[in-house]
Amino acid sequence: MGTPPLSSVVNAAVANAASASFAGLTAKLDYLSAGDVEQVRLAYRFADEAHLGQLRNNGEPYITHPIAVAAQCAAWKLDAQALMAALLHDALEDCGVTKIELIERFGSPVAELVDGLTKLDKLQFNTREENQAESFRKMLLAMARDVRVILIKLADRSHNMRTLSDTPKSKWRRIASETLDIYAPIAHRLGLNQTYRELQDLAFQHLWPWRYAVLTKAVTKARSRRRDLIQKVQKEVEASFADCSMKVRIAGREKSLYSIYKKMDTKHLSFAQVTDIYGLRVLVANTIDCYTALGVLHQLYKPVPGKFKDHIAIAKLNGYQSLHTTLVGPSGINVEFQVRTDAMHLVAESGVAAHWLYKVNHPEDASLGRLGTQWLQSLLDIQSETRDAAEFWDHVKVDLFPDAVYVFTPKSQIMALPRGATVVDFAYAIHSNVGDRTAAARINGEQVPLRTELKNGDVVEVVTAAVSTPNPAWLGFVRTGRARSKIRHHLKTMAQTESEELGGRLLLQALRSEGIESLPSENPRDVTIWDKLLRFTGNRNRHELLTDIGLGKRIANIVAKRMAHLMVESGQRPDALLLTRERFTSHESNAQGAITLDGSENASVQFARCCRPVPGDAILGYLGRGEGLVVHTRDCPVARKLQNKDSERFIGVDWSEDPVRSFETAIVVTVANGRGMLAKVAAALASTEADIVHIDMGQEGAQDASDLRLLVMVRDAAHLDAALVKLRRTPSVLRAKRSGGMAPEL
Repeated sequence: MGTPPLSSVVNAAVANAASASFAGLTAKLDYLSAGDVEQVRLAYRFADEAHLGQLRNNGEPYITHPIAVAAQCAAWKLDAQALMAALLHDALEDCGVTKIELIERFGSPVAELVDGLTKLDKLQFNTREENQAESFRKMLLAMARDVRVILIKLADRSHNMRTLSDTPKSKWRRIASETLDIYAPIAHRLGLNQTYRELQDLAFQHLWPWRYAVLTKAVTKARSRRRDLIQKVQKEVEASFADCSMKVRIAGREKSLYSIYKKMDTKHLSFAQVTDIYGLRVLVANTIDCYTALGVLHQLYKPVPGKFKDHIAIAKLNGYQSLHTTLVGPSGINVEFQVRTDAMHLVAESGVAAHWLYKVNHPEDASLGRLGTQWLQSLLDIQSETRDAAEFWDHVKVDLFPDAVYVFTPKSQIMALPRGATVVDFAYAIHSNVGDRTAAARINGEQVPLRTELKNGDVVEVVTAAVSTPNPAWLGFVRTGRARSKIRHHLKTMAQTESEELGGRLLLQALRSEGIESLPSENPRDVTIWDKLLRFTGNRNRHELLTDIGLGKRIANIVAKRMAHLMVESGQRPDALLLTRERFTSHESNAQGAITLDGSENASVQFARCCRPVPGDAILGYLGRGEGLVVHTRDCPVARKLQNKDSERFIGVDWSEDPVRSFETAIVVTVANGRGMLAKVAAALASTEADIVHIDMGQEGAQDASDLRLLVMVRDAAHLDAALVKLRRTPSVLRAKRSGGMAPEL
């Protein structure tokens, strides 16, 4: 026989490598039934055919990657559907296989898992950030339906990171940064600590190879130096537990390279100053034994004050439970101990995946299935309120970082929030209605500002009021994605509702000028009028049209003329008396009719900062394009310029006889410099019940006289005049006047 061709030898080698790889996987499937194993085998054959001819960067057949991902899922004891999805996860993306084909071959659940894992999208994105945000958004939706999606995704990312050295170096930074910023924190939030540590170390290795190499060398040296010490401590601990006739398992624990690096970097320490690189873990039978074991350890070695943490009584956000204590061991060396049960250890290492691991050994108890669902539900809530992918990503990134503070409600319920969270974050964590109605707060019985950051052990009480609504300024200090998305959602909804209401009022006023008393109703005849009008304007429905009018995107007069024409065509006639009256009084206000303002108009009406009108001022309204109604004083220079350019966008506005709130306006007070001058000005304003909102003293150095620019809240123009008179009578006040026209914004 002749020598076989080289290509056939290579193909045979490739096939053998793939077969050997799959054989390794089947050896891990002993927890599945024979039928399930056969289903996984069918998925492997399909994926093998789909990836035929494709090679990895290291020259191995591509199918070895899906097999490695499935092997990790098998280590977590995931079910057959998850393993099939792991084997098929790149088939939709790389091989032109359709979702329908997957449904027909393997069923809808597997196809849904694969679809949730598909990285690329048919949509075209302008930036990598937008693509990343949209991909994560899709992953979340699939993940919320089935948490197995994120487990397979993390297994996929873990294998890609293990083989990252085979890819071009130009890709290392992007992939490693994405892993460190996104996938590692997700793994931590879901309690997958083993995966979390591995992803961090692999990302560290490829982001900073030199630092990784130096630190690896240092840790190796330290390990050999401290081996004797750790072994001595372990023997002494085992002897102490043996004396108590207490069964425990003791294992060594080493800090990951990346966590050592981060500690050195953030705390500016040298490697020699990091004392908790090595520690011991004590595994016991039940929760009571954890505390008993802690007592034994504290009798053996002295504890370091302030280094004890009880994560059993107060579990971490990702379900992690353990007792942590640092003890002064032989030679004065600090040794960290973790004490936990076997079930807690399973959760600590595998997090959400512990559900499946636990179910294999305890089929009757699925209590671990709730792990991680709180965070997933929180993300789902944010997703449902955030339509923009980039904004959603902005919310989610905030919640990926696991540091937490633990605070109490007045009824002693424990709440876990990210470090840096404020009172408003706490309110929204309780319920969105509580957050939306927050008016004030008390921490440990003392009144505090809403922006106050919470500390461990704080007892937080939120005071609500029916009239309170979310303030846009809250977005500047809230920490959680949930609070941020709820506030933005409320502000958007409120703005849209108010703009629609304002648009209805403007259209009705304009329609009255055409002799029509009211807007068309919703009866069949009038529905035809609305349909024709919407075709004319290009809006999808009447709500959108009224909102556009309220925001100034459409002119009410033009829409009203078209509507009147359509109503006449349908047989309705203008009211001659109304038409005459409206035209007779049209000189008293602008063409679109007057709108009454009482200060309750929130987002749909803005008071111009260039002139800051207050009740009693002569005013007019400008419908900016997309800005809603902006109110100016009649003598405002900005308003005059706009009138010359866009006169049709101005409408008549009037003050209500009973405004419901105070209004902000600007004043300038010139004072002779002297001790206590600012206090005198503040006292004078307080005596007239005018509140100071902001004060600006400028950048000038010490002079004989200074201008104080203040924003004050007053009820109306008469109240403002009374405040100015009081200021002018104050000793050392040289001048006090309203800052009008083009006064600087404060």
